[in-house]
Parts: sequence; C-alpha cells; structure tokens
Amino acid sequence: MGYWRSRGLRGSQLEELINLTNDKYREKDLALIQKVPTPIKPVKLDPEKGNISLAYFEQKSTVDYIGVVQGYPICFDAKETNKNYLPMQNIHEHQIQFMNDFVKQSGIAFLLVYFSLYNEYYYLSFRHLYIYWKNSIEGGRKSIPYADFDKEYLISCKGLYINYLEQIKKDAESTL
Repeated sequence: MGYWRSRGLRGSQLEELINLTNDKYREKDLALIQKVPTPIKPVKLDPEKGNISLAYFEQKSTVDYIGVVQGYPICFDAKETNKNYLPMQNIHEHQIQFMNDFVKQSGIAFLLVYFSLYNEYYYLSFRHLYIYWKNSIEGGRKSIPYADFDKEYLISCKGLYINYLEQIKKDAESTL
C-alpha cells in the first residue's frame, strides 16, 4: 500500500478545481457529485497539534468521484500528466474493474484528464479507455497519446471551473 507522503497526493490542484466545479453544480441543482475518500490508517500522530504526520492507505481506492447528474449515475477518476501522453500505469486494474461494473449497472464512467503541457482538460469515456487498457495488457502501447484525445471532448474552462457536464451529455447521447 502507498504512504500518504508518497505520490498519492499528485493532482491535488486538479481535484480542488473539480471540487469547486462540483460545489457550483450542486448550488445550481445540476448535479450531486462527491469526492470518494480513501480510507487511511494513521501511523504517526502529533497529539499536540492533532495532525497525522504519517499514514498508509488501508485499501485500494475505486475512483475519485461518484454521483448523479440529472438522473444519470456517474463515476470518474481525475488524472494529470505533464507529458504528451497519459501513461496507462496511472490507471489501476481495480479502477478499471470498478468502472466496468459501474457501466454494467447503467452508469456512466469516465476519466477527466489534464494535460499540463497544453493546459487542456479532456473527458475520456470508459468505453474508449477500456480499448486502450485492454490493448496495453495484451502487450500493446502502454499510454494514450495526446493526439488520440478527441477534440470534441475538450472541456471548456471558465475561471476556476472545469465544466464537464456537456461531455457527459454527449457521451450519454452517443451510447443510445
């Protein structure tokens, strides 16, 4: 299991932007989406300050967010890369399994991917992600190139908000 001081807090700025967006969606009655907390077990505590200085993750997380958008159940994970590709090693088998099970129950699963090189956010549907995942475990390419991300699923950002509802709608309509 990873430790709290490990790479586990990468992308926290991305998650903060998503949290602000989700708060705005809730205020406007557009969606109810919550961050899924990862259970941790404290190892070192500072009793004077009441802080956890070292902890480990008790179990593998599923996805970062889960909720409902206008009656559609959704789940998604946020990924950030400073490369011109998204490494498949950033996506774990237990996440793929959870999203697959979620989709089997008529939910919508996806990734929100931030390419810091281009300052662009993309919506990647689970069905497309799964194609790359399956290819990678069968010996194929171990990443998704930036060029393979569909510009139609480029997310518009206004201020501090990552407006991804349009992409969910587009994804839902394309599977009907």
